[in-house]
Amino acid sequence: MTTSKQVLGLYKSLLEKAYKFDNYNFREYAKRKVSDSFRMNKDVKDENEIKNLYNEGINQLAMLDRQTTISKMFTFDKLVVEPLRKHH
Repeated sequence: MTTSKQVLGLYKSLLEKAYKFDNYNFREYAKRKVSDSFRMNKDVKDENEIKNLYNEGINQLAMLDRQTTISKMFTFDKLVVEPLRKHH
């Protein structure tokens, strides 16, 4: 049985991993994809379907982990639309 706490934890983990992309376009796409996927399936009530979606989310988390690791191997110049980070 997949609880709502597990699902929310998965959502948080996916978003955290999406924020780790160095490239602005990849980062924004991943954040949008995660949010859209959860929003699209928010009304699912069938326990088997929830379990299948949860397992798919776990697979997506592993894929995001691999992709963010690979993205850190390559550096890109910052885009104009990216906010500059303040130095403290």
